[in-house]
Amino acid sequence: MNLNELKHAKLKKWVEEAVSLMTPDSVEVCDGSQAEYNRMLQITVDGGIGIKLNPEKRPGCFWFHSDPSDVARAESRTFIASKKKEDAGPTNNWTDPAELKETMKAQYKGCMKGRTMYVIPFSMGPVGSNIAKIGVEITDSPYVVFNMHIMTRVGSKVLDVLGSDGFFVPCLHSIAKPLGPGEKDTGWPCEPDVNKKFISHFPDTYEIWSYGSGYGGNALLGKKCLALRIASVLARDEGWLAEHMLILKITNPQGKVKYIAGALPSACGKTNLAMLIPTLPGWKVETIGDDIAWMKFGEDGHLYAINPEAGFFGVAPGTSDSSNKSAMDSIKKNTIFTNTGLTEDGDIWWEQIGHGAPGETITNWKGEKVPSPKTDKSPAGQEIAHPNARFTVPASQCPVIASEWEDPKGVPISAFLFGGRRPSTIPLVNESKDWVHGVFMGSITGSEITAAALDLKAGTIRRDPFAMLPFCGYHMGDYFGHWLKLGKKAKDEGKGDKLPKIFFVNWFRKNADGKFMWPGYGENSRVLAWMFNRCDGADNFIETPIGHLPKPGSIEPPADVSAETMAELIKVHVDGWKAEIADVRENHYPKFGDRLPKELYSQLDIMENGLKAL
Repeated sequence: MNLNELKHAKLKKWVEEAVSLMTPDSVEVCDGSQAEYNRMLQITVDGGIGIKLNPEKRPGCFWFHSDPSDVARAESRTFIASKKKEDAGPTNNWTDPAELKETMKAQYKGCMKGRTMYVIPFSMGPVGSNIAKIGVEITDSPYVVFNMHIMTRVGSKVLDVLGSDGFFVPCLHSIAKPLGPGEKDTGWPCEPDVNKKFISHFPDTYEIWSYGSGYGGNALLGKKCLALRIASVLARDEGWLAEHMLILKITNPQGKVKYIAGALPSACGKTNLAMLIPTLPGWKVETIGDDIAWMKFGEDGHLYAINPEAGFFGVAPGTSDSSNKSAMDSIKKNTIFTNTGLTEDGDIWWEQIGHGAPGETITNWKGEKVPSPKTDKSPAGQEIAHPNARFTVPASQCPVIASEWEDPKGVPISAFLFGGRRPSTIPLVNESKDWVHGVFMGSITGSEITAAALDLKAGTIRRDPFAMLPFCGYHMGDYFGHWLKLGKKAKDEGKGDKLPKIFFVNWFRKNADGKFMWPGYGENSRVLAWMFNRCDGADNFIETPIGHLPKPGSIEPPADVSAETMAELIKVHVDGWKAEIADVRENHYPKFGDRLPKELYSQLDIMENGLKAL
């Protein structure tokens, strides 16, 4: 499709303005076809940027390695440019939107010379769903086009739904590498100077402008930029939820089904939970989504969720048959691998894949040939795969994808699950007393980290409220208030009993010897079963000052977890909780100022008074 065929006047005008500013040699409106996907891949292969993997080992798969300056989300160059600085809040980088646009326009000027401008109409969520939103990304990167084909629903069918006057989120992107006459790319095209990269969000006008990066969420603007940062603002303005949550379908031995949405900070087992293989006999877990959930209230009062994405953009290192077999099975074909190792026989490899690399040499993520590791580990500083190496794969290829994953009306959520990596204090599972208490639990979510991880004091808690710290597009105090407002509205309408229950989990408790007390992985199904039964009103809990904890014996422990260990995992650790409350009161909540809802401070008082009685 060419530009003149666009029926949406506002969209056509926006694209024409971008053409005038960026001066590409040609313009293509993406149709979403398989032929287009194949052609984009071939462009990168012909240009020496991509390599087709061995079709006997990885049919339909391709390998890329990026510039060393372009390997992950550029958080320091990610901006929330609201008109008022205070609306961005303390957890975001703020820049004046008018000044930022002038700066970026100067950089955008002529940035696509010698290249093709691709216009990508895409739907976040099943096309036509009342929970879905439409975006249009302008880019000069074929790599972005075929990754967007996998991660979203692209093409003419989206324009049909958009019509002549529908709402869309405009997403501008350029890799910032114009080409002179006869000039070709000699490597991964991007702006290598990190200080010239911009990933900018304009929440007052629902716009995204990205410049200089060609990788991941910096360039695939449907990912974190639209699906969370801008969508969180849309959700606030329109009365729904856009969350950094997986969505699980759980079926019990009697065939009863429930859906749970879960938010976990990084390194807390989110992807493994999304594709969990239960060890508990008779239970079944399937995936609706592994990363993002959009949720709206239905007429019946239940909260319905869709996965707005069409693919998985997963971290490769650490993924293996033992840690996540479903993910490994998903990526056997039709997958884009970026910054993994490339083996001599045309396959991929990364650290902790479960085996050494075949052959004498391997190409690392920098494109260098080095000796093949004989085990699945590499010396520190000599990693074959970048720690943020990724695979992009259609969700439809996941062997545990649920049949409802593309249902346009969404699935009804029975429970929310928050969690963190906490070696002490936080119990294995804790149910909130009510909605307000649940929002409180989400607001204090955090993980303890080591000095090696972020150069912080060992044992420091990095708070990541709702696992949304890098992704909330506005003031987080207002975000907590939005959750409280939705709960109050449901109760005022007599539908409070339809609200999801809220739980907090912690798979990472350690004993005095520093050993994990709970085996995790598939054994987490035992905790999910307890939650499932609580959603049905089971009398399997005891009331405590911190919430509802499992009754002794209500969670059947794995064979290697003793009764004494189980009791330790589900008790109230009074001194630890007193320290937790003090940390929240002194270090966490004050940063949100007068925008932190008073109800959350009240929860601290209620819990503190309850603990005094123990």
